[in-house]
Amino acid sequence: MMKDATSRAAPAPADADALREDMLRALKYSVGKDPAHATIHDWRVALSRAIRDRVVDPWFGATRRTYAAGAKRVYYLSMEFLIGRLLEDCAVNLRLDRAARAACTALGLDYDAVLANEPDAALGNGGLGRLAACFLESLSTIGCPAYGYGIRYENGLFRQTFVDGQQVELPEDWLQQRHIWEFERPEARFRIGFGGTVREEGGRACWIPAESVYAEAHDTPIVGWQGRWANTLRLWGARAVDPFDLARFNAGDFVGAAAPEALARTISRVLYPDDTTEAGRELRLKQEYFFTAASIRDILRRFDSEHDDIATLPEKVAIQLNDTHPAIAGPELVRILVDERGLAFDRALELAQGTLNYTNHTLLPEALEQWPEALLGRLLPRHLQIIAQIDDAHARAFPSRRVAVRASGQVNMGTLSFVMAHRVNGVSALHTDLMKKTVFADLHRLHPDRIVNQTNGVTPRRWLLSSNPRLARLITERIGEGWVDDLDALRALEPLADDPAFRAAFAEAKRANKAELAGWLATELGAEVDPGAMFDVQIKRIHEYKRQHMNVLETIALWREIRADPDAGWVPRVKIFGGKAAPGYRFAKQIIRLINDVAAVVNADPVTSKFLRVVYPPNYNVSMAERLIPAADLSEQISTAGKEASGTGNMKFALNGALTIGTLDGANVEIRERVGAENFLLFGMTAEEADARRAIPGHAAKAIAADPRLAGAIEEIARGTFSPAEPARYAEIVENLRGPDYFLVCSDFSDYWRAQREADARWRDRDGWIRAAILNVARSGWFSSDRTIRGYMSDIWQVRSLLEG
Repeated sequence: MMKDATSRAAPAPADADALREDMLRALKYSVGKDPAHATIHDWRVALSRAIRDRVVDPWFGATRRTYAAGAKRVYYLSMEFLIGRLLEDCAVNLRLDRAARAACTALGLDYDAVLANEPDAALGNGGLGRLAACFLESLSTIGCPAYGYGIRYENGLFRQTFVDGQQVELPEDWLQQRHIWEFERPEARFRIGFGGTVREEGGRACWIPAESVYAEAHDTPIVGWQGRWANTLRLWGARAVDPFDLARFNAGDFVGAAAPEALARTISRVLYPDDTTEAGRELRLKQEYFFTAASIRDILRRFDSEHDDIATLPEKVAIQLNDTHPAIAGPELVRILVDERGLAFDRALELAQGTLNYTNHTLLPEALEQWPEALLGRLLPRHLQIIAQIDDAHARAFPSRRVAVRASGQVNMGTLSFVMAHRVNGVSALHTDLMKKTVFADLHRLHPDRIVNQTNGVTPRRWLLSSNPRLARLITERIGEGWVDDLDALRALEPLADDPAFRAAFAEAKRANKAELAGWLATELGAEVDPGAMFDVQIKRIHEYKRQHMNVLETIALWREIRADPDAGWVPRVKIFGGKAAPGYRFAKQIIRLINDVAAVVNADPVTSKFLRVVYPPNYNVSMAERLIPAADLSEQISTAGKEASGTGNMKFALNGALTIGTLDGANVEIRERVGAENFLLFGMTAEEADARRAIPGHAAKAIAADPRLAGAIEEIARGTFSPAEPARYAEIVENLRGPDYFLVCSDFSDYWRAQREADARWRDRDGWIRAAILNVARSGWFSSDRTIRGYMSDIWQVRSLLEG
């Protein structure tokens, strides 16, 4: 993507020469190449080195300042950090992007090609990981002392390809090249145990693990806006304690000699290994304990280097658990305080509960992790004992409770996280309210002050300034650049929504983004799309509750209507999908194949293809999102009401001038309140109405019988229109729609169709559409992750910025 179309003609900034010289120095002394023989990869490494060197000073400065102030630190534990590419992120936040472009131009390089050479860091899957990445950047922008802790996945989630329309998972290869942005920390290494036995020594429990691995630290500095502060993302890689058995090698067992290293590294190879097997479930639990235990030990090591009294731990340390994956942090912290430091259990429990906080991200009971006691006892025997003590202590304190940490042979990690937390937060106003009424209703009754809301946000530096430079430049020309770290300043755009000249400039920026995306789709997929059509985009993890299959049904119904009356004045539309399905999630993978099969038929139809096209670029990631979101006209946020915790894609789309078509779910509710109901295309049942509808016997059959369009679309799938060689290919989807339809696709379809036709009508009024798009941008300031982090700092962590006094 062309990131700054005007800067090539602008005078080179003063620091461009210094950056060019540093690139040449890095090329020679770090890469070992001369300019005549350097590849685009070599130049990207050289530029990254030069930029990274400029991150180190604020990084070191932030660390020194934190130690000097004896400041409280935040530790954010997350299984995912979807940071994407870092070169442009760092250049922009250091205000070096123009200098970098000028330096590259002086060396005969295409700056955009250099940026595109960087692989996405394969450290996450979806919203959970991208939220964590936004939070780290905002923590640095605000100047809040913080560490992020996670796993350094060698092969990520997976690289998605399509074969005959089906998702095929291949390993990510982002670490085949050295990750330029990280610093190895061999001195920060911890031995992490699994299995074994527990015995008593000197009146204390002593855990003797049967096997161990090393957790080795890799640090990436995360710099904030204007380079005033940088925090650390510390990722753990697993290594064998005894990596090579020379005796076995000399005996001829060459494979067996290296087996310990291979087995240890499986812990940090793949994000979310398929847990449909016993081995997969064990590996997931190992991963969660591995990174959590290493992080807790590192946190305590740092605390001990500054403080003598463990009683001050909650005053100096705030640990945030991002979902239930690090829930074992509570038992681990208690174990260390009791078994290794000699504290009484009740005191250790009190300190842990004063230090830990928990963010819930789901209302789906099946997504609140549970581990069999048998598995936990085998893998973490001492922790199972401590969990029993925690549960018993809670039962004694609250004899009227109706939920328990342990139930039916399972350990409920959501309940454990709640019981061990100082604060529990939801991630949108609706989600937080529903938490109190549903998944944590009894715990909320017992602890009425524990649940608080912190609606998610996104960083405007990545998701507007960097990813949409045309719109960012237009905004800055009109209202100045103060919006970059004060997103509420976008309110100044509101009067410009009625300015014809600004509307024209806004429309031109959108048109140029769409033309650029159309060119990329043609190059990458061979897909020809009209930039003048409405770009209707749904990009997110594939899941039944996110209802990509409802979007497909509407696509089929629209295709049928266009075929029946091609001269009815249809609004041209390009349906764009993106997202991955978990490897073991069969139904979601069937939805992916159905999308691709429908696309093949619709795009080849000579009657309809000029009005309707469907594209599904594979391997959706951060870099792809940065292409799609600035070009989107319509944002599909169509989850079943009451099932999406928040969402952040919805915020990114609104911030970039797309209108939302959506339900009253997650943060959609607050987006609609902020941007105005008239600038949001609402459809569907509320959460309460959805619950009531689900209780009606045969609700799906009733909805199908009442809507011929829906019935016809389902019948096209059932009879094999999109899979003629295998007519029953989608029998599972058809049976679900006609039967239980738990996520109420059929019951919401008719209103979804109505809202889509309302979108068509509004699209025909081009000035009205652009005005609504501008108001979406102007009123999205509240959805900054800077605002979210300030809320965490005041309401949960009780920590202050060291940049703001």
